[in-house]
Amino acid sequence: MNSVFAMFGAGADDAYKILGIEKDASDDDVKKAYRSMAMKHHPDKVANLGEDVRKAAEEKFKSIQNAYERIKRERGLK
Repeated sequence: MNSVFAMFGAGADDAYKILGIEKDASDDDVKKAYRSMAMKHHPDKVANLGEDVRKAAEEKFKSIQNAYERIKRERGLK
């Protein structure tokens, strides 16, 4: 099972760490954390800093999105 997580991203506990919240955070806090992190790390904010920085921002942004999706699935959120 761990190999599946390794292939497709971190486990649910790591998803909370990526968003900078605790596992017992409310659903609203999860959404707020996602929005905050997504805005902070959006690739468009660093587009003028060069291709390497933009690519790094895209990877971070993807990990934030994936973490949020994992938490939503785990909690049954829409």
